[in-house]
Amino acid sequence: MLAVDEVPDAQAGPGEVLVSVTAAALNRADLLQRQGFYDPPRGASPYLGMECSGTIRALGEGVSGWQVGDEVCALIAGGGYAELVAVPAGQLLPRPANVSLVDAAGLPETTCTVYSMLFVEGRLQPGETVLIHGGSGGIGTTAIQLAVAHGARVVATAGTRRKADFCRTLGADVTINYREEDFDERVHEVTTGQGADVILDNMGASYLERNIRSLGIGGRLVVLGLQGGRKGEVDLGALLAKRAGIFAAGLRGRPLEQKAAIVAGTHAFVWPTIESGRFRPVIDRVLSLDDAVEAHRLMESSEHVGKILLRVR
Repeated sequence: MLAVDEVPDAQAGPGEVLVSVTAAALNRADLLQRQGFYDPPRGASPYLGMECSGTIRALGEGVSGWQVGDEVCALIAGGGYAELVAVPAGQLLPRPANVSLVDAAGLPETTCTVYSMLFVEGRLQPGETVLIHGGSGGIGTTAIQLAVAHGARVVATAGTRRKADFCRTLGADVTINYREEDFDERVHEVTTGQGADVILDNMGASYLERNIRSLGIGGRLVVLGLQGGRKGEVDLGALLAKRAGIFAAGLRGRPLEQKAAIVAGTHAFVWPTIESGRFRPVIDRVLSLDDAVEAHRLMESSEHVGKILLRVR
């Protein structure tokens, strides 16, 4: 059950800044936390919200490089669905000049995830083929645009024709309706049997066998979600034959130093792409914080394309 309530104001501790929140974005992890399946890391805010945008209200002890009044967006372990949130200074990003402060709330989690999973763990290179599952979601719309901007060939899956068509408008070379086609067969068809160099997967166990079949020689499967289950059998022989690898990693539970490094890398790698106009956040709609229940219902229904935002002020 979601309810808006009065709680004590967040305070900026050493190395933190206090952000007056303008908007927060929804993520699948918020749904899991609400259902009791995904507790926040020790010491994090118990409230929902893993990314937000707003204005710096106060600086904690030892913080430099930021000023009160700066417009920012932030990757956080929790607390975004609120008027105030304390953020480690290393997890702040400046609002891009060509993105509104409200829309900037949808940038940190997706860009940091895609940068770290697709380009660091997945080592995607120009000219390679990447299979992106869930191409119309927040992660998917970000991954498609950044992969295209990086010179990769993009194959994206989606569950409806409307969503598949939208993926093409973002630059996907090939789209696959996973309700009507076997994506592994289609991947081999469009790559003339070579397979994908990198796969970005949000499903987990239910796609594991077909993902391995879809990989090419030296391929990398990067698992960032478990919507299709946690446990599955791995054909080690197939991995050995393809000299392929499986990587699974998240952001929320990482140490502050690792998060700060990912945020810094994202700023250097992604922000120029945003400011050049080659990438834009895809926002399905903006609801008020009082409409959080409807926002969660919408995300659970998968009716949306891109990000769902909650305006706080």
